[in-house]
Amino acid sequence: MLEDFSEVIEPGSRDETLLKQVDFTRLPRHIAVIMDGNGRWANRRFLPRVAGHRAGVEAVRSAVDTGARLGLEALTLYAFSVENWKRPPFEIEALMTFLKEYLRKELENIHRNNIRFQTIGRTNELDESVQFELRSAIRKTAGNTGMVLNVALNYGGRVEMVDAFRKLAEKLQREGRSPESITENEIARQLYTADLPDPDLLIRTSGEMRVSNFLLWQIAYSEIYVTETLWPDFRRPDLFAAIIDYQKRERRFGGLNGSARLAVVNGS
Repeated sequence: MLEDFSEVIEPGSRDETLLKQVDFTRLPRHIAVIMDGNGRWANRRFLPRVAGHRAGVEAVRSAVDTGARLGLEALTLYAFSVENWKRPPFEIEALMTFLKEYLRKELENIHRNNIRFQTIGRTNELDESVQFELRSAIRKTAGNTGMVLNVALNYGGRVEMVDAFRKLAEKLQREGRSPESITENEIARQLYTADLPDPDLLIRTSGEMRVSNFLLWQIAYSEIYVTETLWPDFRRPDLFAAIIDYQKRERRFGGLNGSARLAVVNGS
């Protein structure tokens, strides 16, 4: 696994030091990321907020490349929430423009690296030009067998549950079943992420201590890692550090004497 990074990591660098601490037999299958801090990154540099969003694209490239080289099963990125429609129209337009640019520039590389692209959320409500790029990426990479790059767009955890419960209600009606027959597994099969394992590790950048309506069902037993690093500054060593911290934890999933632990770390 170390050789997968030989072309991108300098010998003797911090990246290499951290990579050597990663236990490749205990990697999280699925990492989810709340990409926060673009606006603050821009404000600290006396730049417009959209400059922070553009800078955040490079962090996305780094996270996707690192996740694929590690051999993660899935990487979910929280790109645009249902609440984000409250932002100024020019900021929303910029976010969608950056998304389309990213897909156009990176799709060949994503495909070449055997990554399967998919989305979760009410993407049917996005502008048709955005939907076109999403459909193209999904179609082109559908047969790939490596890491799933799962992008949450027009997504909200509560909205996801509403959609899941509606589908489940229709299913019960068709089958003539009572509500008492519903199981947790059956609900999980109606979620946007039905084809993915629940996240083992949830990362939030920028130091905020909340989950922001993200994967509310799926993160019930996820390990949570919060870093002060703002998203545009988040790079390969930051992801290594999160995984190393995750691997130090004892996961008991609510068993005797077990409890979830929240880590807060200083930005690098």
